[in-house]
Amino acid sequence: MMTYLDVTLSIPQYLYDRARRMAEEKALPIEEILVRQLELTLVDLPTLPPDEQAELDALTHLSDDALWTIAREQMEMEQQGRMQVLMTRNNMGTIASDEHAELTKLVDQGQRLMLRKGKAMALLTERGYHIRPESLIRD
Repeated sequence: MMTYLDVTLSIPQYLYDRARRMAEEKALPIEEILVRQLELTLVDLPTLPPDEQAELDALTHLSDDALWTIAREQMEMEQQGRMQVLMTRNNMGTIASDEHAELTKLVDQGQRLMLRKGKAMALLTERGYHIRPESLIRD
């Protein structure tokens, strides 16, 4: 049997409204929705290598403008195309070992980019911005 503890927590109005809507849609108590979301958020995530973690931690010191720039960052089209070619070769089993190493490097770069973008968006959200897909399009 799981033990439950009462906790008082102040949350922003927009989060409460979002949780209330989810509770209404699912016909569940808002407390259950909040506990479920906490469970999803607090799962044990793998730890990052120290250099990657330091890079993400450093983002907290950036200006809002710098964070928006990172949030809008995209992998260069040439790299995206090359990665797609290599993924296709990999799926077909026709990739050479040097190409596999190149693919691994491109995938790693893409994952690091997504981590930076995600952290930048999380920080912007904490600073009161509402992230919408159209706000992430580069000018």
